[in-house]
Amino acid sequence: MVLGILLVLLFIGSIYVGLWGEIPTKTDLTDLKQAEASVILDHNKELLGKYFVFDRQIITFNDLPKYLVDGLVATEDARFYEHGGIDYRSFFRVFFKSLLLQDDSSGGGSTITQQLAKNLFGRKQYVVLSLPINKIKEMIVASRIEDVYDKNDIIALYLNTVPFSENTFGIESAAQRFFNTSTKDLTLSEASTLVGTLKANHSYNPRLFPERSQLRRDVVLQQMVKYGYLDETTRLSISNQPVEVDYHKFTYNEGLAPYFREHVRQNVSKILDSINEATNNKYDLYKDGLKITTTIDIQMQDYAEKGMLKHMEHLQSQYEKAYGKNAPWLKNEALITELIKKTPTYKRLAKGKLTEAQILDSLKIKKKQPVFTYDGDTIVSISAIDSLKHYLKFLNAGFVALNPNSGAIKAYVGGINFEHFKYDHVSMGKRQVGSTFKPFVYTTALESGMDPCTYISVKEVKYTNEEGWTPSNASNEEVDPYMNYSLEKALSHSVNTIAVKVLEKVGIPAVIKQARNMGVTSELPEVPSLALGTAELSLIELTAAYTSYVNKSVSSQPYFIEKIEDKSGNVLYEYKSPTPLKPAFSAKTRETMIEFMKATIDEGTAKRMRYTYGLKNDMAGKTGTTQDNRDGWFMAITPQLVMGSWVGNDEHRIGFSSTGIGQGANSALPIVANFVTALNKNNDFNTVTNAKFPKPSAEVLEALDCNPDKRDGFFKRLFGRKKKEKAFGE
Repeated sequence: MVLGILLVLLFIGSIYVGLWGEIPTKTDLTDLKQAEASVILDHNKELLGKYFVFDRQIITFNDLPKYLVDGLVATEDARFYEHGGIDYRSFFRVFFKSLLLQDDSSGGGSTITQQLAKNLFGRKQYVVLSLPINKIKEMIVASRIEDVYDKNDIIALYLNTVPFSENTFGIESAAQRFFNTSTKDLTLSEASTLVGTLKANHSYNPRLFPERSQLRRDVVLQQMVKYGYLDETTRLSISNQPVEVDYHKFTYNEGLAPYFREHVRQNVSKILDSINEATNNKYDLYKDGLKITTTIDIQMQDYAEKGMLKHMEHLQSQYEKAYGKNAPWLKNEALITELIKKTPTYKRLAKGKLTEAQILDSLKIKKKQPVFTYDGDTIVSISAIDSLKHYLKFLNAGFVALNPNSGAIKAYVGGINFEHFKYDHVSMGKRQVGSTFKPFVYTTALESGMDPCTYISVKEVKYTNEEGWTPSNASNEEVDPYMNYSLEKALSHSVNTIAVKVLEKVGIPAVIKQARNMGVTSELPEVPSLALGTAELSLIELTAAYTSYVNKSVSSQPYFIEKIEDKSGNVLYEYKSPTPLKPAFSAKTRETMIEFMKATIDEGTAKRMRYTYGLKNDMAGKTGTTQDNRDGWFMAITPQLVMGSWVGNDEHRIGFSSTGIGQGANSALPIVANFVTALNKNNDFNTVTNAKFPKPSAEVLEALDCNPDKRDGFFKRLFGRKKKEKAFGE
């Protein structure tokens, strides 16, 4: 017996001196560093998302509700405040009942402090004796932790490190994931539910097993009553209530604003690289618990995403039904083959020296895999070729909303589904902008001195020096060739023939210069079709240019990161407003253009905003549709918010089958309409939705006081016909 005791003591001593691996010293324990998730916040400090290796957020003891601490102690370590890290009574009970008598009812012997040691340093595998070695190590570390930290600190450390269900680390992350709240706001029921999951993370997951989780919660409440932390009446009242989960998962692909979060991630990484290089620091976005405050409004973002998905699901159905069995993603074999050859799988197989026929045969083999649908991902048996065709049929979209006065991005939706369509249609994509470019042309005309009541014929003209190019109007309605429109009606009804004639009068260089002054940086083609929007711009670039119409003629410069702080609250980066650009046009032109684009909403190509959606907000805007109905655009201007939306197929060679479906008023406008409708229903946004445009000056009102159109008189129709052909610029 003495020999046995000596061997045990020698074994414990060998662990203590580090023969089985180094044990943290008290000095090591005074500076415990844990990987902590960085958080993205909206402008109101609401949690938008996280970047992490381990989903953990550190909080202090003061953030812990008393009943959370009481429930933890009552359930996990009833004598926590009495021992010094090791509960010898529990230890010997477990030793004799579990190990010697094989009685599983004895429970666990680890204290909260021992569990903390395990959470902090993990366990190693040894060839033999892994359990006793690790247990003894944890007891030694627990004793040292108790010497370094007081009981409150130990509770906070434990709750910050313990793993909850679904690989969630720490109480704050668990509270956010399962109940969409912070730890300090957890109810007694919610706190008890989370404490209950610690016994078996998966088995008591409140999302997956609510009934089982409720039973475990009730056990926690019973323990609290047993040890005097809770009265029986309160326990009974809570036990009769089901566990109500408000689940919010923060992952790369899921959750609110995934395109925006990725955009932020890329830019924050660049900012941190600059800071690290300049200061020799090593800030890590995924481990250092940074706090990133953005310009986004969570509620606006939610409205934007829901509004887009609601419309796009309906539009997708329209789109597929209109094409029927002749859809290009089914019948255009040349296009499909070309796209197949660009896939990574095809390229990989081609390197194996297989013939094209062999590669295509292998790509026809069906496998079960999840595919995107608007009803959620569905597991289907599908080949690589069929998968390509499936995704080729989907329309995509982009939406952004800016504060025109500051440039702050308030809502940002880069596509219909981030997991399956990673391409960001707000910042990355550039497409022809169609008639949304026309305001630049008319702004140039007004700045050059052209009167708003200038009448221009809608008649088509063939330009001989442009390879016989004859711009025509998109409307299917027959237009009287002797009709003349004012500039206001020409823009509000998006008349192509007049837009080209206005461009011809003011000159292409002048229009390009005007667009540059309004913040457009993309290449602009020096051709007459520029008037019809053959230039390719990103959605954010175009939307920013439109802010000049309500920002004192100056285009705002979009930004989305307000501040970056470290976990101690030290500011690492803070946005500074850049030197404002010079006004791009006069106040008179600005007021006139707003009136032009208000007419677009009230009676022009965007009148659906009034008559279909019943929106009465002060609003101006412009629709846009590109050649072959490949892109639909809508730009909307309100005094406090400028919004832009785009819709089209990622494969630009596939357009809509008809203008009726593909025009911006049908494809892109409803996204904005759904968004504004949602804002109108929320009184919190009254300052935005009820804002009014300033009344135009008397000079502008007088200049606009004319009939919107007039027809050529009899003699002009008889003798004044101009040539139907001429050289552009003649």
